[in-house]
Amino acid sequence: MTASTSDRHFDDCPDRRGTGSEKWDRWAGRDILPLWVADMDFRAPEVVLDAIRARVDHGVFGYTADPPGFAPALAEHLQARHGYAPDPEWVVGTPGVVTGLALTARLLAEPDDEILTFTPVYPPFLTLPGRAGRRGARVPLVQSSPAGAQRDLRWGIDWDALEAAVTPRSRLFWLCHPHNPTGTVFARAELMRLADFAERHGLTVISDEIWCDLVLDEAAGHVPFASLDHPAARRAITLMAPSKTWNLAGLGCAAALVPDAGLRQRFRPAGGGLVPMVNPLGYAAAEAAWRHGDPWRQAVIELLRHHRDLVVEAVAQIPGLSCAVPQATYLVWIDCRESGVADPQAACEAAGLGPSDGRDFGLPGFIRLNTACGTPLLAEALRRLGRAFGHG
Repeated sequence: MTASTSDRHFDDCPDRRGTGSEKWDRWAGRDILPLWVADMDFRAPEVVLDAIRARVDHGVFGYTADPPGFAPALAEHLQARHGYAPDPEWVVGTPGVVTGLALTARLLAEPDDEILTFTPVYPPFLTLPGRAGRRGARVPLVQSSPAGAQRDLRWGIDWDALEAAVTPRSRLFWLCHPHNPTGTVFARAELMRLADFAERHGLTVISDEIWCDLVLDEAAGHVPFASLDHPAARRAITLMAPSKTWNLAGLGCAAALVPDAGLRQRFRPAGGGLVPMVNPLGYAAAEAAWRHGDPWRQAVIELLRHHRDLVVEAVAQIPGLSCAVPQATYLVWIDCRESGVADPQAACEAAGLGPSDGRDFGLPGFIRLNTACGTPLLAEALRRLGRAFGHG
């Protein structure tokens, strides 16, 4: 693939060292390329920066509630992108999807109740239940290849394991959809079967759909769980944010779609003074992204598809490594268990590469690679990946 206009644009990444960047400061002073935490190295879209500048020019940053354009912007975006038209009245601002998950644990489960989730998974899904005084129950996903080819590998649901995991104390199912770290986009049939499971066992589904606008596989369109024609979908809570798609994580703005009016009234106060308000710049950025950010989103998806393919091709050349081709996200979940390397994370760091450690996601022997960086940096990272496993 030759460099396109979007490739050249996204290769012009600001230097993030010394800016308080969690991603770049983790190995400060060491020659380790940080391809771990899930934010991008790209500048946010100009339409978003213009909205932030306009809000700054207002000059007043007092205590802030959801501004009038916030909920309609999200609802209209979901209708345009995913054919789902939630009532804007359902939308509640929250400073992050993780905050939203924590609030659902406190509002919808009692101490020692169980929260089910698939593994491997984004680490807060594993740590938050215990911090809220609830129990986490892990249901491993499984790899399969219906066509028998490496390119067809996909992480999917083990329905027998799911049935075996549920108990009378199970109250919630935390769904990461599209899935982090595997990149799976759950199909409508899978979601309907999951809805049947939730209805049969009286579970409330909390669907984290933060990655829904970064679907790379055109044949695997995102289906919002709450859009299903099913009783379990009608009582589900959906968590969304513009942060992954438009690189706005540091602005701390997300939304919970809560159909139940009584629960919605309790949602923000449930933080008990521990959860801050969303800041006004976060609101301005989110609304601008949802209303005007689609051209930038389409351009970055073109680049991320190219980056995904570069990583998949590189992994295929390294003995002992394998990966399913992610349908969504800018993450690649790499299986290192056949490499003969006892500690893949340590081997990568010794070679100058900083991925995420699979142990944090509940599955040792894997690493997660973030491809949302300049193409030259990714190429060097892949060279170091080969070096970490004795190839090249």
